[in-house]
Amino acid sequence: MLPKIFKPYKSNKNNLIRIGPNRDGGYVIDKRVIKKTKTIVTCGLNDDWNFEKEFTKKNSKCAVYAYDHTVDINFWLNRLKKDLVSFIKLKKLTPFKIYEIFKFVEYVFFFSKKNKHYQKKIVGKIKNNRQETINRIVKNLNNIIVKVDIENDEYKILRDLTENNHKINLLIIEFHKVGKNLKKIHKFIKNNNLKIIHIHANNYGGLDKKGIPTTLEVTFLNKKKFKIYNKKTNDKYPIKGLDYKNHRSKTEINLKFYD
Repeated sequence: MLPKIFKPYKSNKNNLIRIGPNRDGGYVIDKRVIKKTKTIVTCGLNDDWNFEKEFTKKNSKCAVYAYDHTVDINFWLNRLKKDLVSFIKLKKLTPFKIYEIFKFVEYVFFFSKKNKHYQKKIVGKIKNNRQETINRIVKNLNNIIVKVDIENDEYKILRDLTENNHKINLLIIEFHKVGKNLKKIHKFIKNNNLKIIHIHANNYGGLDKKGIPTTLEVTFLNKKKFKIYNKKTNDKYPIKGLDYKNHRSKTEINLKFYD
């Protein structure tokens, strides 16, 4: 159960599309933002840029600026070791596994030319040269998508996102430990022009003791840039054909809202 403030605003269903895989790493957006977006700012990369890859195929002029201090040479060496150990144990590889072993090659090609990966951590206040803030990143940018998955550090940058919401076409953010941070999320939802148009519970974390999903994937659209109906939707979440399980072997989480 979630407070009613989490309930998405009604939008034309034909505008909602999924970008990325039908599993973890895919997100639902409003297709109207695709042609109008100049830059995707990705906060938290790991080894998954499927969303960014598919989006830039639809808009080849869009650049990707990704920030993740954990993705370095040691990250790729450790990943390769794990893949090789898995291969030795199984003594066979599926086409998907073969592709995954060579993921570093794709990384090098994707993050070249206009697309950049910065080995920096997204923070609220900079303390060293391996950190960066939203304020500094978007200073000279406009018409952007911001995608955030930084494992609980999202709460440290909510103020910066609010201050720069006029630059943002669409925000995708994963909220972690939702039950413990309801007040912070409530304040963020209430105090800017970014309005929820889609929500999905990440089933990796399940529910807390109060029945609240521990992790939520939320899509916000800028109401000043795109028309949004001024009333809440009656749709049921997850939405068939748009939402898919993050973890395929775990039960999907159905969302309900209360006043």
